[in-house]
Amino acid sequence: MHTWSDTIPTVSTEFKVEATNGAARLARVITPHGEVEAPVFMPVGTAASVKGVPQDMLEELGVWILLGNTYHLYLRPGVEQVRRLGGLHGFMSWNRAILTDSGGFQVFSLNELRKVSEEGVTFRSHLDGSSHFFSPESATEAQIGLGADIIMVLDECTEYPAEHERVRESMELTLRWAERSKKYFEEHKHEVPWGRVSGRQFPVSRQSTGNLKPETGNLQCLFGIVQGGMDPQLRKESAERTIEIGFSGYAIGGLSVGEPRALTREIVETTLQHLPADKPRYLMGVGTPEEIVEYANLGVDMMDCVLPTRAARHGLLFTSEGKISIKQARYADDAGPLDPNCACRVCSRYSRAYLRHLYAANEVLAQVLNTIHNLSFYLDTMRKVRHSIGLGRKAR
Repeated sequence: MHTWSDTIPTVSTEFKVEATNGAARLARVITPHGEVEAPVFMPVGTAASVKGVPQDMLEELGVWILLGNTYHLYLRPGVEQVRRLGGLHGFMSWNRAILTDSGGFQVFSLNELRKVSEEGVTFRSHLDGSSHFFSPESATEAQIGLGADIIMVLDECTEYPAEHERVRESMELTLRWAERSKKYFEEHKHEVPWGRVSGRQFPVSRQSTGNLKPETGNLQCLFGIVQGGMDPQLRKESAERTIEIGFSGYAIGGLSVGEPRALTREIVETTLQHLPADKPRYLMGVGTPEEIVEYANLGVDMMDCVLPTRAARHGLLFTSEGKISIKQARYADDAGPLDPNCACRVCSRYSRAYLRHLYAANEVLAQVLNTIHNLSFYLDTMRKVRHSIGLGRKAR
């Protein structure tokens, strides 16, 4: 199913549902950099890198789409530098699809280092304290410059808990920003900086403005984001009005901000009911292996989360037998594989005792191997989900 050629194909991102089972959908997200089978879990490559895992290993694991973050790439190395080097695909030598988050959630996380206004958000860098400003237009411009296949509107992520009026005001602001993001995108969507990737030269021409332009096709697409806090009625209104603006796909944002997991599920399920069936549905920033299966059964097509990589760096590993904290002393003499039901290169070669030793010795290899396993577990989980949907069974 997944294909790649030496030249950029003349297609924009498309979405095709191939089978359903209840609310769950087996689908394909077709991007200029290959087809992505959905439901899909997207590993987070915050700064153009999935920490500790080289790109060829990601390909071997079966990763067909990565998530990059505009906030971090904007600060370092800078959008213009990435653009000059062929966008993220050329810069990080990644021939497959990329989605970029607008940076709204990261700015939200800065808390005291940000100030939101109608025009946008002023924030201070977590690196050096320098002051910066994101508007819907500049966040979209940055993502066009980064050259991702799928880019996101700038939104305001509402804190939890929040009063009803605060949530409504935030939702209204996100809707106004979404309109501005789309307007800018429509005016500048041809300025995609795709150039050389891994020795392959794509057909680009340089405009008088200095931007790189594909010879054919509108090759990026823009997703809208549904907000509304934990209020089902505001979520419904946000979804309907975001759809009226019109986007290539729709994301559910503003979750995993401290609310109970049961409430997260409730909001996801109610919001999905208001999203179009012929567009991809992207749930941002969740969850555990059990949760991503549940969300896929509810009808989510795309998910991302830092949990598998972050947990790996802290020695927390996901297995078919439950979570394992490899740092525990009880694994010091355990010669068995990390997960006897896992065929990843870590479980096929190394013992729990060795992985525990690496972690205790603070070896860099510990983080690398742990991350490879956790990503493999998440990706295998999604493969099983897709297989179940194709067979007409509920994924477990």
